[in-house]
Amino acid sequence: MRRSQPENEPEALRQTLVELLTNFAEELRNVDLRPKVIALIPAFHKLRDLGSSLIPKDEATSARNRVIAYFRRYPLTVINGDELMVVSGIAEWARRLRELRVQFGWSIFSGVTFRQMADEANDAQDLQEALGIEATLGIHPSKIKPDQYVLMRVEQDRRAAHRWNVLNEVRRKKASVSDKIIEYFRKNVGEEITGEELRYLAKDRNEWARRVRELRTEQGWPIVTKNSGRTDLAIGVYVLEEDRQAYAHDRIIPDPVRVEVLQRDGHQCVRCSWSRAMLSHDDPRKMLELHHVKHHIDKGENTAENLITLCNVHHDEEHRQDKG
Repeated sequence: MRRSQPENEPEALRQTLVELLTNFAEELRNVDLRPKVIALIPAFHKLRDLGSSLIPKDEATSARNRVIAYFRRYPLTVINGDELMVVSGIAEWARRLRELRVQFGWSIFSGVTFRQMADEANDAQDLQEALGIEATLGIHPSKIKPDQYVLMRVEQDRRAAHRWNVLNEVRRKKASVSDKIIEYFRKNVGEEITGEELRYLAKDRNEWARRVRELRTEQGWPIVTKNSGRTDLAIGVYVLEEDRQAYAHDRIIPDPVRVEVLQRDGHQCVRCSWSRAMLSHDDPRKMLELHHVKHHIDKGENTAENLITLCNVHHDEEHRQDKG
């Protein structure tokens, strides 16, 4: 298969293309179809060369590099697949795009992923996620077409190559989508996971967003996003903060209340003032949790007035004292 040849200057390629198309006027008089088709092939090749020459070779030497270079010029902008076809100069641009998204750690979301996130927005956090995307991009995620894409952040995730191997290992297993997702999260505790990774893990089945929500709300896994209080995260990124499930009675705290309490307490433990900015490898404090002042078993309500922010160490201490 011929690759684009973007070595020439765009203007020289344009002039050659004009000449080819001008000469094609003679071929149009031919009654036989095949000679006309064959005569257009050089023009098609030259058009690809022209498209791929628009990004200088010293900036991007391959189709994959041209695609990401184009995205990086227009972050948080809805890009059409046809644009990527032009600048890549190859027919299999979609494959290079998938490599960039999943294998090389570029946070490029497709319209399919956006739509699945919007369709599964059934609770407060997911609705906030959808609204956050709309505020950032100026369009509701459900309106982004399947063949449109957005670079959500300009920084590359350098650990994506390692996760790629783990992702494929889990993906091949005979297990439910939910089991695959939580296994992948547990193999990457504290790591930022994108919706694109989770969709790929689920083999493009649109239930992945619902399963993540169930793992968070029904099973109590501390999977956080920007709109659940982790303001440092990019939109569409998920993190399993700790490899343990929340206490059963803490799983039903509404997300708006959770965010309100975190903001009120300054995103730090009210006992020791620990915050995520102090996170370190040797410190057992890894996450912030909410604790009921009047215990849930004593009919304590899930209200901001009855909740305080504790680090995981002091939260465990509170519950050990209760048992004692």
